[in-house]
Amino acid sequence: MFAPVALGRLTLANRFVRSATWEGMAAVDGSVTEKLTETLVRLAQGGVGLVIAGHAYVQKQGQAGPWKLGVHSSAMQPGLTGLTGAVHAAGGRIAAQLAHAGQAALVALSGEEAVGPSDGEGFRAMTEAAIESTVEAFAKAARLCRESGFDAVQIHAAHGYLLSQFLSPYYNKRTDAFGGSLANRARFLLAVVKRVRLAVGPGYPVLCKVNSEDFVPGGLTVEEAVTVAGWLKEAGLDVLELSGGTGDSGRLMPVRPGKIQSPEGEGYFKVAAGRIKAAVDLPLILVGGIRSFEAARRLVADGVCDAVSLSRPLIREPELINRWKSGDLRPSTCISDNLCFRPAKNGEGIYCLTEKVAAEKAAKG
Repeated sequence: MFAPVALGRLTLANRFVRSATWEGMAAVDGSVTEKLTETLVRLAQGGVGLVIAGHAYVQKQGQAGPWKLGVHSSAMQPGLTGLTGAVHAAGGRIAAQLAHAGQAALVALSGEEAVGPSDGEGFRAMTEAAIESTVEAFAKAARLCRESGFDAVQIHAAHGYLLSQFLSPYYNKRTDAFGGSLANRARFLLAVVKRVRLAVGPGYPVLCKVNSEDFVPGGLTVEEAVTVAGWLKEAGLDVLELSGGTGDSGRLMPVRPGKIQSPEGEGYFKVAAGRIKAAVDLPLILVGGIRSFEAARRLVADGVCDAVSLSRPLIREPELINRWKSGDLRPSTCISDNLCFRPAKNGEGIYCLTEKVAAEKAAKG
């Protein structure tokens, strides 16, 4: 788990990845701040093999929430370059997650009408011209990230955001070339992957995050996810990160609440991951409900995945990977209560509120 590993064109110091999340620490205009840099540097210092910076919007129209990172403009480049330089100086590697929220975008922030695969309350169906413009926006953002020193880019096609919306028949009710069959629903995503590959060149690592399934009635299925994974490989993808769920999935949303009771219960999407690994020769990173070193080691040893991604455990303990490497193999102390998102919504940036409250109580005696 702690030996260097090659995942396609991407080489990491170990098999642990920090999965992208909303840090809530960028400036109002999407630019990098000192606080965001310090947070990602701390993860690199904590031993994470790859830090993925979260939900960076490729168009202002696609901004999902406040204080998110922007990769939509060359004006962002000085801050992005400073960020990657700081992570590299700390001995880490960093990727940017390229995202567009689609119909889930916050109109109050973007000042533009939200769009998605189909018409709905508060959003409109994208025209083919708008789809082409967004494909090019992903490509330009990827080129900007490469030029700013990122070691890789990740295309966000999971969790009910734009590319996930097009993949899912739950959201996608189109009857044109971008709706109906799985091949049509995947057309947008595959166009993005191919254009990004052209933009960054043949040797630069390109990752993609997709759902194993949507966990909504009539949503993307595991069988469809297996097929899409094969198409992504053919399109030039280097590494797949597998997740699941959307904002409409209730308790099966991507950040499921509730403490995991045993190592056997870890790895929400491990069955789907095993099916994809058996069918498609593509390096796979598995995220979701991994809390112990033993569960992470077993998932890799059993061939379910090639690396594991952690998000909330690294909010609670940014130095978790170094702790495990030192021989302290106690599970993460994260209890999956999702209170870490509360301070981010208040403009403070994401942190473990549960830990802070416990420390304050202890200090008061």
